Amino acid sequence: MPDQLDSRPDWDTYFMDIAHVAAKRSNCSRRHVAAVVVSERRIIATGYNGTPRGIKNCFEGGCARCASDTPSGEGLGECICCHAEENAITHAAYYGTAMHGSSIYCTLSPCLLCVKLIINAGIREVIYEQEYRLSDQSIALLNEAGIAARQYQRAE
Repeated sequence: MPDQLDSRPDWDTYFMDIAHVAAKRSNCSRRHVAAVVVSERRIIATGYNGTPRGIKNCFEGGCARCASDTPSGEGLGECICCHAEENAITHAAYYGTAMHGSSIYCTLSPCLLCVKLIINAGIREVIYEQEYRLSDQSIALLNEAGIAARQYQRAE
């Protein structure tokens, strides 16, 4: 029986794995990203990237930028998709769930806009798996706000 307990995933792996399952719900035609917000080892919100509530899904042509051949990282001002972190935070707000002191697990590092939302939501820790343009400005803001940020390394 002890071997069975030893094979359980640690908390970071557990929540990151759940984020990867949530990413499968993404309706973005370009990239599947998710975020899971956790407080006291309990999931309080999830989010994945895609078009806003009530708008035609990205993969159905809802976002003209994502449906185009625009190179990755270009024309982002034309993209109508919401980021995973943005959706997790607004989902919690929609249902009146406080996020103060929580942690957010992200399959991809947050952009500058999402960093600002994370700060204002009162999230205290950011754990991300893959890095996607985590700018010096984002890191500086997280540091100034006293928010821990670290890259999750999956065990082999």
